[in-house]
Amino acid sequence: MAAQGDEREVQKSYWIEHSADLTVEAMMLDSKASDLDKEERPEILSLLPPYAGKSVLELGAGIGRFTGELAQKAGQLLALDFIDSAIKKNASINGHHKNVKFLCADVTSPELKIAENSVDLIFSNWLLMYLSDTEVENLAERMAKWLKVGGYIFFRESCFHQSGDSKRKHNPTHYREPRYYTKVFKECHMRDSSGDLYELSLVGCKCIGAYVRNKKNQNQICWTWQKVKSDNDRGFQRFLDNVQYKCSGILRYERVFGQGFVSTGGIDTTKEFVAKLELRPGQKVLDVGCGIGGGDFYMAENFDVEVVGIDLSINMVSFALERAIGLKCSVEFEVADCTKKSYPENTFDVIYSRDTILHIQDKPALFRSFFKWLKPGGKVLISDYCKHAGTPSPEFAGYIKQRGYDLHDVQAYGQMLRDAGFSEVIAEDRTDQFLKVLEKELNAVEKDKDAFISDFSEEDYNDIVGGWKAKLTRSSSGEQRWGLFIAKKK
Repeated sequence: MAAQGDEREVQKSYWIEHSADLTVEAMMLDSKASDLDKEERPEILSLLPPYAGKSVLELGAGIGRFTGELAQKAGQLLALDFIDSAIKKNASINGHHKNVKFLCADVTSPELKIAENSVDLIFSNWLLMYLSDTEVENLAERMAKWLKVGGYIFFRESCFHQSGDSKRKHNPTHYREPRYYTKVFKECHMRDSSGDLYELSLVGCKCIGAYVRNKKNQNQICWTWQKVKSDNDRGFQRFLDNVQYKCSGILRYERVFGQGFVSTGGIDTTKEFVAKLELRPGQKVLDVGCGIGGGDFYMAENFDVEVVGIDLSINMVSFALERAIGLKCSVEFEVADCTKKSYPENTFDVIYSRDTILHIQDKPALFRSFFKWLKPGGKVLISDYCKHAGTPSPEFAGYIKQRGYDLHDVQAYGQMLRDAGFSEVIAEDRTDQFLKVLEKELNAVEKDKDAFISDFSEEDYNDIVGGWKAKLTRSSSGEQRWGLFIAKKK
């Protein structure tokens, strides 16, 4: 790793070289920049939290691709860049906005003084990838201090590999894994003068759709964070518990279900269920609870459809993005809560969800949203855990409560879809199939015992085997059921 001073000089000379002609193509390092910009800029602006009349800090503002847009709504805007010619060009283009100040400064410089708790929104587009790891970590801490409580940070970076097609003699850009940025910002904690503790809470993380559609490229990723009061000093501990260690849990599930999958039956049930959708090229699919993306890649690659995969788990989406590298298919991923998302009416041809909606307490409201989001003639396909129609045993009731599940019998589940407006509802009890799949998966893990323990641990092996045996017991007794639901919007 270059020393900090050297790193800044390398980046500065790189950007002086690439901003010589001060065009959008030069700033985006892409020959198709003008076309991409038309699609990408409105998309990025649409992802920003409300900032009308508020104080905005734009870091790495360049020639002002976003400055003019931000200025139209912001109360006051400070546009900052470390290349003098770029900030001068920005001022010449956007200087007529009286609410904008322009500053030539390096975000890593200790001399850059911005008052604590003074900014409502910090915006940057392609900045952190030009900083060293230490510089990113220091800047994240400073940004968190500059923000007002309740304020937001939005940043977008190129991850994994280069996207633009500009020829570069050398390229000092850091194409990091997205989980790096998530970890750094998640670990930001600060105290104010009264001793209250604050942290950054992840509001959203997603691919930039314009790059997925135009370049089949998932490595343009943006994050939105909000500064919130910490419940206690365990913010970092919560991160370790909830983010870092759960990666191994995802990987061991993938070992059982098969590469790319964390749902029952892996590729086999995926092929069987997707065949029922009669997908056609160009259709749009929403996958609710997309996991690590195996089903999405299968649909996009084999049926030439556009897939949007959403999942509440940061780790699941991180793995999905890693699995997407080099696949060149139209799949967009987002960390999102399906109960809080909204899409325009008639957006999707298909909504697909595998063993996920058991976590949702208000299924009728979600199904009404699905109905709205689907185009006329669109289909929904859901597989999910269910229960029998009678009163559950104390053991099964305890299991449901401990997991926080909301389970219904197969017929009641189908009725909820009808009540939401769906027609031609098929509600099938697939418990026999579930039992066969569980037995097959358990046998494979037991046969692979030594390798499984070697790759994970004996505790992981015992957890999986114990979990699968318990599912077999509950399903064999008829208490736990597995349902397949297909319905249509007329």
